[in-house]
Amino acid sequence: MIFESFDGKKIFVHEWLNAQNPKGLVQIVHGMTEHGARYQPFAQYLNEHGFLVVADDHRGHGYTDPDTLGYCKGDMFADTVRDEAALTDYYRKKYPDLKIFIFGFSYGSFLTQSYISKYGDKVNGAVIGGSNKKKDFEVYLGAIVAGCGKETKPAATIENLSFGKYSKKFDDGEWLSADVKNNAAYHSDRFCGFTCSNRFYADFFRGLKSLYTRKYIAGLPKDLPLLLVSGKNDPVGDMGKGVKKLYAFYTKRAKMKNVSLVLFDGSRHEFLNEEENLEEKRKTLLAFFQKNCASEKSGEE
Repeated sequence: MIFESFDGKKIFVHEWLNAQNPKGLVQIVHGMTEHGARYQPFAQYLNEHGFLVVADDHRGHGYTDPDTLGYCKGDMFADTVRDEAALTDYYRKKYPDLKIFIFGFSYGSFLTQSYISKYGDKVNGAVIGGSNKKKDFEVYLGAIVAGCGKETKPAATIENLSFGKYSKKFDDGEWLSADVKNNAAYHSDRFCGFTCSNRFYADFFRGLKSLYTRKYIAGLPKDLPLLLVSGKNDPVGDMGKGVKKLYAFYTKRAKMKNVSLVLFDGSRHEFLNEEENLEEKRKTLLAFFQKNCASEKSGEE
């Protein structure tokens, strides 16, 4: 489906709507240098358990911007958050009787962190996967480096500082997952593994700096069901430590009342794309959606 967003931008949206008597809809927010179609196996699993699933290709990604991968005019972070809100409104109107959940992974998890402060009342629950509490020296340094380069050019230095560091943590150099087939599929996918532009990173770091502030906390719906989930060996989440910091932030500082944390043993970043214990991982997310479908909160406020 082609969706026209708030500013007229055409956004490509993958839809998996083959669910009998659906009880809810899951809106997936994909990660950096990948695309929505990669979530098809998980989407079909959710279809089998009564959930419709949609996933857009973000600005600068996939079929939304196939000729300018890693770059799009405008604020790529803030505008993508607004895209997600517009999509939620679209599907809320199309399926007014369904509970709607947002599931953000990796870069998408930071978009989702921003989303729940600005638009959390639009959804019945949120899953933040493969994430971290990122507001440190690395963010400020990255913002400076990104601001020094031509905005349309690939930010190779930043990529090396981040992904290169992650790769060094593993003997095989594969930080994405411990699954050989998944890694091969990622590396051969023309919509994966490209280098994002300086503009992308400048907007991303600006978006990160807006998180965890008093204004951010004030916008969070305190009763929103929130699941944090990650692989224990995920370098994005600092091998679990960063995810625990994020959990502490939401429960202690932000005082959200319905937050849970699950870390999967042996999993790296893309826990949903690793065959080992895959059923357990899928069931963890499914159980969250099922549990909160029974809630009385409509999300239509």
